[in-house]
Amino acid sequence: MTTRDLIARGSRLCGRMIRSEPRLFLVSLGGAGLVVVLSIGSAFAVGAVVADVVAPMLDRGQVDAGLLAGAAAILLGLSALKVVGIFSRRLGAVYLQQSLQARQRKGIVRKYLSLPPAWHRENPTGALLSNASSDVDAAASPAGSLAYAVATVFLLAGALTALFAVDWTLGLVGLVVFPGLVAVFAAYSRRVAPRYRLAQSLRAQVTALAHESFDGALTVKVMGRADHQTARFAGQVGELRHALVAIGRTRAWHDPVIDALPQVGTVAVLVVGAWRCEQGALDLSDLTSAAFLFALMDMPIRAIGWLLGALPRAVAGAELADRVLAAVDDSPPGPAELHLRQVSVRSLREVSVRIAPGRVVALVGPTGSGKSTVAALAARLLPPESGTVLVDGVDVRELTAAAFAAAVAYVPQVPFVFADSVRANVTLGRPGIDDDAIWRALAVARADDFVRLLPQGLDSGLGERGAALSGGQRQRIALARALAGGPRLLVLDDATSAVDPVVEAAVVAGLRSAPGGPAMLVVATRRPTIALADEVVYLDQGRVAATGAHHELMRSAPGYRELLAAYDRQVAA
Repeated sequence: MTTRDLIARGSRLCGRMIRSEPRLFLVSLGGAGLVVVLSIGSAFAVGAVVADVVAPMLDRGQVDAGLLAGAAAILLGLSALKVVGIFSRRLGAVYLQQSLQARQRKGIVRKYLSLPPAWHRENPTGALLSNASSDVDAAASPAGSLAYAVATVFLLAGALTALFAVDWTLGLVGLVVFPGLVAVFAAYSRRVAPRYRLAQSLRAQVTALAHESFDGALTVKVMGRADHQTARFAGQVGELRHALVAIGRTRAWHDPVIDALPQVGTVAVLVVGAWRCEQGALDLSDLTSAAFLFALMDMPIRAIGWLLGALPRAVAGAELADRVLAAVDDSPPGPAELHLRQVSVRSLREVSVRIAPGRVVALVGPTGSGKSTVAALAARLLPPESGTVLVDGVDVRELTAAAFAAAVAYVPQVPFVFADSVRANVTLGRPGIDDDAIWRALAVARADDFVRLLPQGLDSGLGERGAALSGGQRQRIALARALAGGPRLLVLDDATSAVDPVVEAAVVAGLRSAPGGPAMLVVATRRPTIALADEVVYLDQGRVAATGAHHELMRSAPGYRELLAAYDRQVAA
C-alpha cells in the first residue's frame, strides 16, 4: 500500500468517524478551536508584555507592580480559558473514541448473529474475537487526536500567516518544517503499514489458539500434551512479539524525529531572527512573538504526527472489522440439513439420523424407544454423551444461541402459552414479524380460523397458560410461533397430538407443500401423518431398528407394522 493510498483510506476512515458521532466531534473540535485561538492570541500577548511591560521595567530598573499584575492577570485569564478548551477537547475525544468502539462492536456482534453456520465454520472463533476487540480498538484509535489534529491545521495556518506577517524570512523557516513532516511520515508508513497488518493477523491467530487451548484443556491434559500445546502457543506469541517489536523499532525513530522538528525550527527561527534584528528588520517584540509562535507549533505538529502515526494501525484494523460488517449470507435459501451422527445419550445407543433439506422424516417407535430424546438432541436441549449433532455441517455446540434459533425451531408435545395476546405469543418480541407474517404462520398451523373468531383477534388475551384455548388450539399457537421466525428446520415432538387427526394431517401436508418450507423431523403416532413423511426412522429400545419409506417398512419390519396397528386401534377407540 502506497503512502497516498494509506492517507486516502485513513481520510475516509476519519470522515466516517465524524459522520457517525458528529456532536461529540464538534464538542472536541470546539474545545480544540478555542485552544488554537487562545494560543495564537497568547503569542502576541506574550510578545507585547515582554516588549511593552517587562523590557521597559528592566531599562528603568524599577518595577511597576500594578502594570505587572495587570499583565499577569491577562495571561492567567487566557490560560484559564485555554484550560476550558483543553478539557472540552479531551473529554469530547474520549467520548468520541469510546462511542465509536461501542457502536462498531455492537454492529459486529449483530452481524455475527445474523450470519449462517457455514460462514462461522470458515472463520475461527479466535479471529472473530479479535475482530470485535483489538481490530475495533485499532480502527478507532485516531479518534483520540482527530479533532485536535483538525483544529491544529488552522493553528498551523494561523501561526504561519502570523510568522509571514512578522517577517517573510521567518515564514519561510516555518514552511520548511512541513515537507520534512510529510517526508518522515511517508518513510514511516511504507515500513510500518504492512507490519501493522501482520500484527493484527497474528493477534487473531493467537486469540484463536488460546480459545482452542481453553476448549481442549481436558483433552490436552488427558493425553499428556500440555508441553506440546504450550510450545505451540509460545511459538505464536513469539511471532506476534517479533511483529510488535518491529513496529516498536520503527516508531522508535519516527516519534523522536517528529518531536525534534519543531525544536529544530525554533532554533532556526531564533538564528534567522537574530540576524534580521541585526539588520534592523525586526525588533525584540517581533522576535519574541515569532519564537513563541514557532514554539506553539510543537504540539500541533506532534498531534498531526500522532494522527498520521495511528493511521496505518487504524486502516489495518478497519479493514478486518469492515470485512465482517460487509459479509453477506450467501447460504442457499430454504431448509437446513440436520445430521445426528452416532449419537449416544441416556437410553439411545449410536443413533444416526439425517434430515436432508426439504425432506420430512418421521420418528416412530414404542413408548420409551427414544423418540423425544432424539427430538431434544436435534433441538439442542440435550447434549450428546458421544457423537455429534450437525446443522449444515456445523456442530451445534459451536453455534451461538441466536444463530441456532434462527435455523432450528422446536415445538414440544405440551406447549407453553403465555398469559398475553395472540400477537405477543406468536412474535415473542422478535423484530421483523408483522401482522401479515403472523397470519401466514397461523394459516399454515391451521389456527387462523379460530383466532379470527376471538373477540379481539390478534389482540385477544389467552389467559394464564392459554386457559382460554383447547389443547389442540394451544398446540397450533405454539406451532405458529415456531413458524413465524422462518426456521429452516422444524422439530415437532408429537406437537399435534391433541389435534384432530384430519387437522394434523392437513398441518403436516401444508408445511410440506409450502414453497421454501422447512425440513422437518416429526415425532408421529398417527398413520396419516407418518404416511406423509419422505422417510420413517423406526426406533426400538434406543436404537434405529429400520429406516425407509412407510410402505417399505410395512412390508419389511414386523415390529413397525404391529406398532402402527396398535396406533390405529388407539385412534379407533
